[in-house]
Amino acid sequence: MSLDSFPGPRKPLITHGKDAEDVSADGEAPGDLAALRAATAAWRAGPVARSEAKMPPRAARFSTWSDLDVPDVLTPADVRVDYTQDLGLPGEYPFTRGVQPTMYRSRLWTMRMFAGFGTPEQTNLRFKYLLAQGQTGLSTAFDFPTLMGYDSDSPRSLGEVGMCGVAVDTLRDMEVLFDGIPLEKVTTSMTINGPAIVLLCFYIALADNRGIPRDKIGGTVQNDCLKEFIAQHAWLVPPRPAMRIVTDMIEYCSKEVPRWNTVSISGYHIREAGATAAQELAFTLADGIGYVESCLARGLPIDEFAPRLSFFWDVHNDFFEEIAKFRAARRMWARFMKERFHATKAESMKLRTHAQTAGVSLTAQQPYNNVVRVALQALAAVLGGTQSLHTNSLDETYALPTEDSVTIALRTQQIIAEETGVAGTIDPLGGSWFIEDLTNRMEAEAMSYIKRIDEMGGMVEAIEKGYPQREIAASAYRFQRQLEAGERVMVGLNRYATDNDPKIPLLKVDETVQKQQIDNLHRVKASRDAAQVKACLEAVRAAAASKENLMPPIILAAKAYCTKQEICDVLRGVYGTYTDPAEF
Repeated sequence: MSLDSFPGPRKPLITHGKDAEDVSADGEAPGDLAALRAATAAWRAGPVARSEAKMPPRAARFSTWSDLDVPDVLTPADVRVDYTQDLGLPGEYPFTRGVQPTMYRSRLWTMRMFAGFGTPEQTNLRFKYLLAQGQTGLSTAFDFPTLMGYDSDSPRSLGEVGMCGVAVDTLRDMEVLFDGIPLEKVTTSMTINGPAIVLLCFYIALADNRGIPRDKIGGTVQNDCLKEFIAQHAWLVPPRPAMRIVTDMIEYCSKEVPRWNTVSISGYHIREAGATAAQELAFTLADGIGYVESCLARGLPIDEFAPRLSFFWDVHNDFFEEIAKFRAARRMWARFMKERFHATKAESMKLRTHAQTAGVSLTAQQPYNNVVRVALQALAAVLGGTQSLHTNSLDETYALPTEDSVTIALRTQQIIAEETGVAGTIDPLGGSWFIEDLTNRMEAEAMSYIKRIDEMGGMVEAIEKGYPQREIAASAYRFQRQLEAGERVMVGLNRYATDNDPKIPLLKVDETVQKQQIDNLHRVKASRDAAQVKACLEAVRAAAASKENLMPPIILAAKAYCTKQEICDVLRGVYGTYTDPAEF
């Protein structure tokens, strides 16, 4: 039978609630699918074979960016989907099609451009510029000393102050950073992990000092210690005390700062380290499971803290693979929360996410190509159903972005939102046989990793054994081999290269930033109450050595203008430090 004579389905091939009784016990409409299989076989033996005899396939094998096989065509006979169980309507369990009933028809995703460099004064100006250009949320990049819990006047900070983000040493810097910005009206994301508790306490102290009720401030602190041990390596203390600190923050904020996302469980850095899409999905959800289990062991009710957990995904080059990853992530998390942890509230089961286009995909060669890459990655994030998005700038392989380049990156999101029409309907690719098959395969591969992690005793134990680190290293090595062999193409890098790459303007952070920041820090130290500082740090030490929640004493230490490093040094003194086992 040819495809032209195939009559089409007479019974539902995607089973849908009560309609499932119209199909056979295994979910198929036997006659229709048998005819479709026969038609597909005839098509391959006839038209496809004749076409390939004249024009052979471009490659012996087609695969996704993560190396999953890509089939030539899929039909209802190839993909088994129960609509009610596997997809559901938008805003309904298992949330495959989106976490909100109306998605972008009611509210666009938050356009949250990552920003930070130099002094708090300089970054404050960039924040205000981005808000004036139509950005709808703030995202704060901190410099490396801040990420590692050291002050700007530490010998370890030499040459790094303000270079890859903004320097924040005390509450005074936080006051300057958000000067003139209404904390109760703008949500703020802070990309900080090891010292996250200190920076969050600075932010809460700032709101307190301004007289803003804590239940009015909203935002996210990344605070994902587990992915630091897996991929990014910017930790403060060893894994187990790090988990205690994260759990303290979740416990405290669920009561005191209810609009705050206490953890942004991050696949981004896992993917940037070389993981495949399925590994990013698996290790990130396994991290999330680890945080949930830690909170449950503390005695926290699942529906009290789970609604404020959030996620952060990389959006890489393979368009359909990334969309499938988002959809699989929502479905998997919903099932974990309902079936494994027995959550009862829908909000506890929803995977809400920020996304960022893939920094590792940007090239220094032919940098204007990065505008195109970012646009396609951003489109994939939107079609995948993200709630928040950062688009990388074309110059980020060279330096922090200039105002012009970050404006292009923001305009990319605005063009997608306002000109393409993709925000007018919900999950427009849902029901595509290829997308549904890829979503299923992504989930199956991720589940196999999660099962292995469970068998090891959970993610902390898996990290201590080096399991995710080795898996990511192997994937990164495999990809690099493919790139060098020309099996994977980066346009302008290993194909279509030129010798006349354009020169582009770059942002240069003045080296005088370090002196300015240190001078400001010394003025704060000279003006504060030394006895109060000593008492506050001792209170932090006592809480760290006991089971007392760390948030209240650190907030008081922030208000006494204790420095970030002074507080972090107390935590390092109680919990010790960590050395990377360097797994390969």
